[in-house]
Amino acid sequence: MGVDVERECWELRSGAGVGPLQFGMSPAEVAQALLVPGPQERAGGPYAQEDFPDGVKAFYDAGKLACVALDAVTGPQVFLSGFPLAGSDPEQGQQFLLDHAAEHGNCLLYTPDDSLSLTDIGVLLRSQQVGAARPTRPLFVKEKWLESEYFRDHLPLEGASG
Repeated sequence: MGVDVERECWELRSGAGVGPLQFGMSPAEVAQALLVPGPQERAGGPYAQEDFPDGVKAFYDAGKLACVALDAVTGPQVFLSGFPLAGSDPEQGQQFLLDHAAEHGNCLLYTPDDSLSLTDIGVLLRSQQVGAARPTRPLFVKEKWLESEYFRDHLPLEGASG
């Protein structure tokens, strides 16, 4: 699932963004960075959300990019110390984050939906239902959202594990 499919690879910039996207960008800057005229869809909710082609979702706080969610299968791939964050087995993903935190001294956090996050890097690993499987789906979140109980409890929960 997704492993054999050629997907774009994005670089993680700890706490600053992922791929061409940088936290704090306006919606217009996000579209420009993704080389598209605009989002395919906009959604309401606690945060403004824009869905872009190729499995990229952008979430905004006060009109500025605060979170990027990548589809487990169709989104770009991001590696953390060689581990593919999108489309992996969720148990392996959680174990990888635990091991990475132990080795690098990262701050761990479980969110209300039992997803695991490395808050100082801004990585939140969720799972996504794809047919009969639930591969990993990474979210890249500005640190303020992970450190604040309010934001943490209101993180974008679409696609979250039950």
